[in-house]
Amino acid sequence: MMFVFGGGFVGGQRDNDMYSTYFNFLTDNGYDVVSIDYRLGLKQLSSTPDITMKGVITLLNNAINMAVEDLFSATLFVLENADEWQIDTHQIVTSGSSAGAITVLQAEHALCNMTPSAAVLPADFRYAGVVSCAGAIFSTHGKPKFESQPAPMMLFHGTSDSNVPYHKSSIMGIGFYGSKHIV
Repeated sequence: MMFVFGGGFVGGQRDNDMYSTYFNFLTDNGYDVVSIDYRLGLKQLSSTPDITMKGVITLLNNAINMAVEDLFSATLFVLENADEWQIDTHQIVTSGSSAGAITVLQAEHALCNMTPSAAVLPADFRYAGVVSCAGAIFSTHGKPKFESQPAPMMLFHGTSDSNVPYHKSSIMGIGFYGSKHIV
């Protein structure tokens, strides 16, 4: 299980105590857990007082793409060490919470659509599954489509989520497409 923490792309940490119960449950049930770090691309947002809507969209898109690149980099590291660590590379699942859930869903979307960022992984690699806790796909091109069949997904999301939309939040095709929309 490769885990990506939440924090709005401005904060958070891979070893936060609040994740310990989840990690312990997984390891107690025979799973290896890799909790990754990633670049927090929205840290500079608070120091940009006169930012335009276009600037916010660009920063958000860049922050998500950086997190996805870092997940792919971590995945490649696991793949390169899989024999030594006795990891079955056909059973790698991603999991994330909030911003981390956005990252794992966005990564799956990138893999299925063979985007340039996914090219760092072997051509035949696919995640075995995706576990998203309050995630969405961010699109600047309207409703997201999967060009190839995505991995099985387990989507946990409440309808009262005020941070990540359960259905969608978009204007002119730019925005977040949440769990209900993905299903």
